[in-house]
Amino acid sequence: MSRVPGWLGRVGAGISKVGERLDERRAEAEREREEEDGPATVERLSDVVQEAPAGEQVPAPPAYAPDVSARPEPVAAVPWGLRVAAEAGWRLLILAGALWILMKVISSVQLVVFAFIAALLITALLQPTVARLRRHGVPHGLATALTAILGFVIMGLVGWFVVWQVQENIDTLSDQVQDGIDELRKWLLNSPFHVTEDQINDTAKSLRDAIGANTDSITSAGLEGVTVIVEAMTGILLAMFSTLFLLYDGKRIWEWTLNLVPAQARPGMAGAGPRAWRTLTAYVRGTVIVALIDAIFIGLGIFFLGVPMAVPLAVFIFLFAFIPLVGAVVSGALAVVVALVTQGVFTAVMTLAVVLAVQQIEGHILQPFILGRAVRVHPLAVVLSVATGSMVAGIGGAVVAVPLVAVTNTVVGYLRSWSQEAARRRAPAPRDTTPPTPATAPPESP
Repeated sequence: MSRVPGWLGRVGAGISKVGERLDERRAEAEREREEEDGPATVERLSDVVQEAPAGEQVPAPPAYAPDVSARPEPVAAVPWGLRVAAEAGWRLLILAGALWILMKVISSVQLVVFAFIAALLITALLQPTVARLRRHGVPHGLATALTAILGFVIMGLVGWFVVWQVQENIDTLSDQVQDGIDELRKWLLNSPFHVTEDQINDTAKSLRDAIGANTDSITSAGLEGVTVIVEAMTGILLAMFSTLFLLYDGKRIWEWTLNLVPAQARPGMAGAGPRAWRTLTAYVRGTVIVALIDAIFIGLGIFFLGVPMAVPLAVFIFLFAFIPLVGAVVSGALAVVVALVTQGVFTAVMTLAVVLAVQQIEGHILQPFILGRAVRVHPLAVVLSVATGSMVAGIGGAVVAVPLVAVTNTVVGYLRSWSQEAARRRAPAPRDTTPPTPATAPPESP
């Protein structure tokens, strides 16, 4: 037999012994490395080995490799300001969505909402009269009925008087307007603006063509006016019934509304409600007084200047005064335009002077004195609120915008003070403080 297999056996045995020695040396080297680097390196190596795919052996890093620091948490990596902005951002988005849904709901029942708001304003105007009658011994139901009937009769008489005056003076006004247009035409021809007869005729022809082209639109607007009248009558009836119930049972309605508020916020809202009502009452009463003064003095001024329909114009000035800033401008401009087309340029200038004088006295003397500090709102807030209200809900939104801002300002201010006072009461007293001892009076000298 050949000796080759025996030789191969001896070579294989030698290789096995060499392998065993290499394994022993590798184990000794690993033990030495553990003693030098500590258990952290072993844990990192074990993590690397565990993360490796099955069947693959990941070699250990050399001893001179630097330690790799662990990655921070994602929250810790985001800057603090960005985290605050993100937290505030998603909350603002939720609030904006809730506000958008609320506005959609309000717009779908806009007639009911405006009728109830009008009832609140009328109730704020009439409720002091009910309280005064109650103090004189009149029963609650009778005082409410008398006040409501008297208030509705007065408002109805004012509306009837305006319509009657317009119907009585419409023919005279149209003749005066035609004469005023002729005088304005002559003034333009003789003015330094170099206006020619052909230019005036072309402008008049363009106006007639525009009116003729929009006849269908005017007709449809007239048909829509019937719907508007029906809706207005419905809103007036709703406002009347709501006013009666608010005057008679307003306290119980408010107590029922408080039951819908969460229990923790109920004490604060219970204190903010009466203050908000006083603010609304002061605003409505002051606005009525200021509007009445404007209407009387501007009406007297244009009456002595010979402007036609002075009384209806005074009533319009009174009604437009409920729209702060914007209403005064519109009603004053209407009076100036009527004076211009009926009495000429000089009367229009004098009317403008009367309007500006009365409005300046109203803005700088009457409003601060009558309204007081309870409903003081910055003019910029007034302009922005009126503009926003008119864009959202037209004339009705412009009317209710400023009282809504005034009431909101009162409620927010009271709730802030109430929360601070509640937090101060809940704060524990310091433990190391001792109550002060009362000072002893010095002994009296004999």
